[in-house]
Amino acid sequence: MVRLVLRLLVGLIGVLALLLALRLWFAPVQPAALLGLMAQNGLGLATLRADVAGFFGGAGIFALAAAIRDDRRLLTAPLLLIGLALSGRIVTVAVEGLDSTMVQPMVIEAVLLVLLALGRRTLGERV
Repeated sequence: MVRLVLRLLVGLIGVLALLLALRLWFAPVQPAALLGLMAQNGLGLATLRADVAGFFGGAGIFALAAAIRDDRRLLTAPLLLIGLALSGRIVTVAVEGLDSTMVQPMVIEAVLLVLLALGRRTLGERV
C-alpha cells in the first residue's frame, strides 16, 4: 500500500512538473514572474523556455517514467536536479541572507526531495 501511494505521489510530481514546463514553453511570462524571474528580451524568453522549462520538463519526465514503470533508478535524475536547486537556494541564503519569499520554494523542494528519496528507496527496479 505504501509503495502504491509513493508511486502515485511520484507520478503526480512528474505530471505537475511537466505542466509547469508546458506553461513555461507556451506562456512563460506569468509562471516566470511567480518564480521571481523576468524576461527582458527574446534571449530572456528563450532562456525561460530552454533552461527553466528544461529543468522542470526533465525532472517531470523521469519522475513520471519512474512511477509508470515502477523503476526506482529513474528517480536519480530528479533527485539530483531538485537537490542541486535546493543547494543553490541554501548558498543564496548563506551569501545574501534569507528573504521571506525564499522559504516556500525551499520547503517545497525539501518535501519533493523526501518523497523522491522514499520513492528511490521503495519503488521496484527493472533488471
